[in-house]
Amino acid sequence: MSQATSRILGSGVRLPPLPSIRDLVKLYKLQAMKQLSQNFLMDERLTDKIVKAAGRIDPRDIVLEVGPGPGGITRSILRRQPQRLMLVEKDARFTETLQLLRECARPLNVQVDIYHEDILRFNIEQHVPDTAQRLHLIGNLPFAISTRLLINWYEDLAARRGAFRRNDTCMTLTFQKEVAERICAKLGSDQRCRLSIMSQIWTEPLLKFIIPGKAFVPKPQVDVGVVKVIPLKKPKTQLPFSLVERVVRHIFSMRQKYCRRGYSTLLPPEGREETTHALFQLADVQDTLRPFELSVDECLRLADVYADHVAAHPQLASYDYRAPKQALQLESICLA
Repeated sequence: MSQATSRILGSGVRLPPLPSIRDLVKLYKLQAMKQLSQNFLMDERLTDKIVKAAGRIDPRDIVLEVGPGPGGITRSILRRQPQRLMLVEKDARFTETLQLLRECARPLNVQVDIYHEDILRFNIEQHVPDTAQRLHLIGNLPFAISTRLLINWYEDLAARRGAFRRNDTCMTLTFQKEVAERICAKLGSDQRCRLSIMSQIWTEPLLKFIIPGKAFVPKPQVDVGVVKVIPLKKPKTQLPFSLVERVVRHIFSMRQKYCRRGYSTLLPPEGREETTHALFQLADVQDTLRPFELSVDECLRLADVYADHVAAHPQLASYDYRAPKQALQLESICLA
C-alpha cells in the first residue's frame, strides 16, 4: 500500500488515511474504458474545485454522484459531510474502491449507498422517496451520455418529478468544453443552439471553469467545462416539455437559414408558407432571423402559437415532415 495522501483541506474535514486515486487505479489495474467514455480525474485540487462549485452542502443534504469511477470527486464530496451520498456507477470494476470509501465515511456519519446501475435508467424517486432533504447532482459525466442525460433531467424538471420534486436541486456537471459553452451560450453567440434554448427555459446555467484535458487520464482530445445548472424558481413556460422540445428542435434543424425554414417543417406542405407566415405574425417574431438570433422568449412565443394551432388541428401533433405518405394525408389540414 502506498503512502496515505488524505489531508486537511479548506473545503472540508480530514478523511481517514487513504491511498491516492492514482495508486488505487494501479493497485486494482483499473484502466479507463473507451466504450464507456471514461476519463479519470486524479488531481484533488480540481475535484475539490468541482464540489466547491456546487455551493453549500449542508449536513442534512443528499448528494447523488454520477459515474464516480475510482472515487476522486467522491472524496471531495465526503469532506463536505452530507448526510447521504449516493454513488451511481455502471461499471462494477470500481466496487472495491468505492466500498473502501464507504468504510472511510462511517466515522464522518455519512451514509454511502452504491448502485451499480445505468444513470439513464436510475429511478431516483424509488431511492429518494422523501423530499424533505435537498438533493445535489454532481458528476464527471461520460461524454457519450452527457447531453442525453441533461435533456432527460430537463424533462423531469419541467414535470417536477425524479430529482426535481423540489425546486432547489442543482446540477454541477462536466461536459466537453464545446458542449459546456453551448449550454450557456447567450443570444447572438455563434455557439447558441437547441441545447442553449432548452437549458435557459428551465434553468440558469453557469460555466464555472475549464479543466485542461491533460488533467484527465487518459487525456481526452478536448478540454472540459464545469457547468452549474440552477433550476429557475419560475420556469419560463408551462407548455408541455415534448411540445417545446419539438418546436425548438425544428427551428434549429436549419441553423444557418432563416428561422422560418426549420419552423415550417412542423407543418404539412400544402399551405405551409402561408401558415408559417401567419404564425410568425401571431408570435410577433421576425421570420428572417437566424435561429441563433432568437431569444428564449421568441422561441417560446413560436411554441405558444404552434400549440394553439395544434389544438385547432389535432392531427398535426403527429405530423413528421420526413414521412411523405403522412404529408399527403395531412395536406388539407392547414387550410381547413
